[in-house]
Amino acid sequence: MNRTLNGATSNPVLGANETIAFSGMNKGIRIATILKTAAMEPQEMVNGTWKESNPENAADFSATAYHFAETLYQSLNVPIGIIASSWGGTTVEGWTSREILKTYPDVDLDQKAIEALSSAKQPMVMYNAMIHPLKNYTIKGFIWYQGESNVGKHEVYAQRLANMVDLWRSDWNLGNLPFYYVEIAPYDYGEKQAQYLREAQYKAQSLIPNSGMISTNDLVETYEIDNIHPRNKRDVGRRLGFMAMSDTYGYKSVWSRGPEYKSMEVKDGKIILSFYNTEDGVGGAKKLNGFEIAGRDEEFHPAIAEIDKGKRTVIVSNENVPNPIAVRYCFKNFQIGNLYNTRELPAVPFRTDDFEMK
Repeated sequence: MNRTLNGATSNPVLGANETIAFSGMNKGIRIATILKTAAMEPQEMVNGTWKESNPENAADFSATAYHFAETLYQSLNVPIGIIASSWGGTTVEGWTSREILKTYPDVDLDQKAIEALSSAKQPMVMYNAMIHPLKNYTIKGFIWYQGESNVGKHEVYAQRLANMVDLWRSDWNLGNLPFYYVEIAPYDYGEKQAQYLREAQYKAQSLIPNSGMISTNDLVETYEIDNIHPRNKRDVGRRLGFMAMSDTYGYKSVWSRGPEYKSMEVKDGKIILSFYNTEDGVGGAKKLNGFEIAGRDEEFHPAIAEIDKGKRTVIVSNENVPNPIAVRYCFKNFQIGNLYNTRELPAVPFRTDDFEMK
């Protein structure tokens, strides 16, 4: 969320020059960027200035937030204001209050312990300085793109994200404000296994009322395996905008979710998968990528996956796994899939098993 349209060294943003050049067409968009600020105690004021969407200002706008705002502005034809409060590389604990963090046994709130951490990894200081001062603004909802720095802490992430959302909603006292967020993109995390953090992100939807996660599984290029900042922020912002249009503004003809795993059936040595959000069918390449299948030894092998268009299911098999019990799809650090629904929204990576990490 912190990556601006201007991009950075070795981290360009897709279509940035065109977006900046044409930003004057979106005169109803205003963005206030909050300066990166840390505080040990909750603050009442923070630095930030409202700026109009135009070529002079747009390069410094959050790319994801700008494309979100652009989507809503062009579809709803009403002014859109965005308060962009973000800090790259932070943890969910950094945006949470001291009172909540006291209940987390692995978080040390001693000032010296906090100051010994790198600035982006310090707990509570972003909440105190960059969220608490904003609570008197009347807002419509939140968009959130974070999680990379919590990879390896997936067991607690979903609940901690839910706790943070509860805190923010109580601060604003405007009910269950929408909370729409982004699945972290494919990236080579080495020994860490980010697929479990993505799974926790997906599960967090069940803990957070009026929330939704958009998938980014298809929004990276193969050469971006070592780039934690993939260039396509445009479609990230747009998909968040689609979710707001559908779930907040009531435009149900605008879809915001791709196929999500629903159930499985084992039949004739194959596993048949059913999905949510595929009422009009399942789509994808003739050869589907990213599917694996396992037998009772819990060892996964590359699988052949075929779409049954009539039944809107996917049939997964491997002739060397005659008695399969589980399937995984793009359940890796870096795996780009090609399964979609008919609106070209990607399937969310998933697993049908609950095997221990290996």
